[in-house]
Amino acid sequence: MAATTETMETGLPKGFRSAEQGWPELRRIPRPPHRVPLLGDVLGVDRHRPLQDSMRFARELGPIFRRRAFGKEFVFVWGARLVADLADESRFAKHVGLGVANLRPVAGDGLFTAYNHEPNWQLAHDVLAPGFSREAMEGYHGMMLSVADRLTDHWDRHLAAGRTVDVPGDMTRLTLETIARTGFGHDFGSFERDRPHPFVTAMVGTLAYAQRLNSVPGPLAPLLLRTAARRNAADIAHLNRTVDGLVAARRRSGGGEGDLLDRMLATAHPRTGEKLSPENVRKQVITFLVAGHETTSGALSFALHHLARHPEIAARARAEVAQVWGDTPRPGYDQVARLRYVRRVLDESLRLWPTAPAFAREARRDTVLAGDHPMRRGAWTLVLTPMLHREPEVWGEDAERFDPDRFTPAAVRARPPHTFKPFGTGARACIGRQFALHEATLVLGLLLRRYDLHADPGYRLSVAERLTLMPEGLRLRLERRPALTKAEEGRPAGARGSVRGAVDAAWARPARDAAADDRRHDPAGPAQPPSASRCPVHGAAD
Repeated sequence: MAATTETMETGLPKGFRSAEQGWPELRRIPRPPHRVPLLGDVLGVDRHRPLQDSMRFARELGPIFRRRAFGKEFVFVWGARLVADLADESRFAKHVGLGVANLRPVAGDGLFTAYNHEPNWQLAHDVLAPGFSREAMEGYHGMMLSVADRLTDHWDRHLAAGRTVDVPGDMTRLTLETIARTGFGHDFGSFERDRPHPFVTAMVGTLAYAQRLNSVPGPLAPLLLRTAARRNAADIAHLNRTVDGLVAARRRSGGGEGDLLDRMLATAHPRTGEKLSPENVRKQVITFLVAGHETTSGALSFALHHLARHPEIAARARAEVAQVWGDTPRPGYDQVARLRYVRRVLDESLRLWPTAPAFAREARRDTVLAGDHPMRRGAWTLVLTPMLHREPEVWGEDAERFDPDRFTPAAVRARPPHTFKPFGTGARACIGRQFALHEATLVLGLLLRRYDLHADPGYRLSVAERLTLMPEGLRLRLERRPALTKAEEGRPAGARGSVRGAVDAAWARPARDAAADDRRHDPAGPAQPPSASRCPVHGAAD
C-alpha cells in the first residue's frame, strides 16, 4: 500500500493511516460480510477494476462503508449529506493517499500530488492561477481550434477509407496536443503517428503501476513487482527527459508567448517574490501534461459514447450548435460558452462517469462527520464520486439513465450543493477546470456539426481504470454532414439563413446566468474564469 508520510510539523501520524487509527467507532460502519483472514474483503474482487468493485459494495452497504485489504482498513463515503459535510474547508482538507501518493515519484509536490503542508503547492498555485483567467483562456482558444482541425482531418481520412475511429485514442491525442501547445508551446505530433507518442505510453505505464501498487501488500511489492518497478523507473525517466528537453528549449529561445511554462520559469510570487525551482518546474509540467489531458480525454470519450447511443440528444445538441454558431467555420471564444445544452451533455457524462472518480478528505481536527461518525485529526475517507452522482435521493430512481436535462437551471437550483463534484472540492479542486470545460464543449460542438455519430450495436460500455476512467474499446462509425460552401465561409456568422431554422428555434433556450448555475452545482468556482486582476487564488483549484 502507498505510504502517505507527513512531516512531524503537522502533528499527524507518519506513514499510511489505516482507519482504525482515526475512526473511534469504526465497528459501526458496515463492511462486506465475507471477510478472509489476513487478506480481508477480497472475495469476488476484480483487481483491474477496484473503483467499480467499490461501487458494487456501495450499492450493497450504503452511503458509508469500509473495506479491508492486506491488514489495512479503508472507509468510503458517497452519501450526499456526508459528502456535503466533508466539503467544509474549515474542518476537512484534501488527503493525499492511495493511488495519488503512488504518483509522487512521478509528480513529486506538483499541484495534484502535493501534501497540504508543502510550500511549493501554494507557491505554484498562486503563480499559475492567472494562467486560467478569462484573458488567458481567450488566448488559448485559437490553438484549441487548430488542434481540433487536426482531429477532424484525421477523422476525415478514416471516414474516406471506410474505417471506424478509435475514440479514446483520438481524444487522448487531441487533449495531449492541446495542453502541450497551449501550455508549453510543444507539438508531440500525435496525429502523425500510427502509435501513441512515447510520452503517452510512459504516462499510461506510470498510472498503471500506481494502480497496481494498491493491490499488492506493501512489504511484498519489491518482490512481486520487480519487473514492473524497473519498467516504471524507465517510464519516469522518459517523462523527465521529455520535460527537461522541453524546458531547456524554452530557456534557449528566451521565452514563449506568456503561456504556463513562461509563468513557471519567469513569474515571481506576487507577495514573496519567490520563483519555482527547476525541480518544481519539472514536476508541475509533468502534472499538467498528465492531468491536463488524461481526464479531459475520458470526459470527451464518454460524452461521444452517449451521443452516439442517443441520436435524439445528439440532434438537439446539433441544433443548438447551428442556432448559436450559425455557419461560421471557426466559432469565437464567447460562442462556446453559449452552447448551454452541449455543456449539459458534458455535465451529464461527467455525472455518470467522472473521469477522476474519487477524492480523499482528511479531518483537520477532531470532529464528528455529519453529526454521526467521530473522526480524529488526520482520519481520512475516500469519496466515491460516481456513487455520489447516483444518489437516488438527489438524482432520482432513474439515476443510471443518461439525461442532460438534469442540468437545466431549474434542476440545478433544486439540488442541494456539493452533489456534483467531478473536479473535486475546495481549495485543492482542479485548477484547470475551466480550461477542460471550454476545450471539451468546443470539441463536442465541432464534431456534432461535422459528423453523424453511429455506435456499434454490439458494443457494451466497458470502463477501464488507470486512476482515471476511460471507455474501453469504443469505436464509432462516422457519416459526414453537409460541409460549408466557400461562399458561406466568407460571410459573417449569423448572416446566413438555415434550413433548420424551425428546428433550431424549437430547441433554443433562453439566456441565463451560466455562472450562477455553475456555482449552484459546484460551489468551488464560477462557470467563466475570473479576470486575472481579480483571480480568487485560494478559490481556484488544482
